[in-house]
Amino acid sequence: MRRPLNVYITTILALCALLSNAQEKLPLKLITTTPMPGFIGDFDHFGLDRKGNRLFLAAEEHKTVEVFDLRTGGRIHSIEGFGQPLMMVYLPEQNQLVVTDGGDSAVHLVDCKSYKIIKTIKLGEGVDHGVLNPVNHYYYVESGGGSNAPTHVLGIIDTKSFKHVGDITGLPGSSNEGMVIDHAGKKLYVNLTGTDEIGVVSLDTRQLVAKWPLPNAHVAHAIVLDETEHRIFIATRQPPQFIVFNTDTGKVVTSLPCVGVNSDMSFDIARKRIYVTGSETASVFEQLDADHYEHIAEVPTAYRAKSSIFVPDLKRLYVAVSGKGKPDAKLELLIYEVQ
Repeated sequence: MRRPLNVYITTILALCALLSNAQEKLPLKLITTTPMPGFIGDFDHFGLDRKGNRLFLAAEEHKTVEVFDLRTGGRIHSIEGFGQPLMMVYLPEQNQLVVTDGGDSAVHLVDCKSYKIIKTIKLGEGVDHGVLNPVNHYYYVESGGGSNAPTHVLGIIDTKSFKHVGDITGLPGSSNEGMVIDHAGKKLYVNLTGTDEIGVVSLDTRQLVAKWPLPNAHVAHAIVLDETEHRIFIATRQPPQFIVFNTDTGKVVTSLPCVGVNSDMSFDIARKRIYVTGSETASVFEQLDADHYEHIAEVPTAYRAKSSIFVPDLKRLYVAVSGKGKPDAKLELLIYEVQ
């Protein structure tokens, strides 16, 4: 029996409505895509100039730091002169950008008016991650490890004078994959990737004061601190896990599966959500209370869309899509709005 045309039209419209509702119910909605033709390899981490509405992104193999308009997502400049830019922090008072460079084993200072490198500090092999102390404005930079080294170093850069003023030595393992500092500027938490531990460093004494083993997990990357609830969030790659530690006791509170090839994680304090970005999806968790967390969604992203940054007042998550290992990959910047 042949069905009337209006029946087929009604069915199609109903399916479209279902798909639309499914998209609307996701905690993140894609609103803008900025293609990046001509780029290859991985993107690493972001930097943020909130007042100037600029977003910075390390393009490792392109050897540049890319500058985007924070509101439109449009690419507005390309900063050159790097060997392998990896991580950065924007200094609003100076209108300058501090960039770690693994290719040059150095830390660069960029003038963000001229978009030129104006100063460079050479460090040891293995320059990678960095974190800014919000109190004294010292920048702590991973270096001095190298492959199979038993320990590594955090170089200390005074961002006001841009001078190397000291080191934190003897951190276990050859490298780390992320650091965070409390708002008092007293404690630094670090992923000790080589030994599968979380390290706690006293910034007053510059000594490692505690080590917390990961629970049957390896290759910890992203790290986020929730000081209100005395919790720290970790994302690992082998296996992909979202792990919560109690910072008072060093004990694991919970562990849940998350997206693989993860690199960055953000805490949306207003909504009590955690966004973990990796390849193909972003894992979204909800903090029910300090000890209880629920996985609420896997939001579709793209291949190796692992680097991200959340801007709370804009209610946006910015995600960089890399192309490493996939010849036909489309490198781009994705902007999601929280719902």
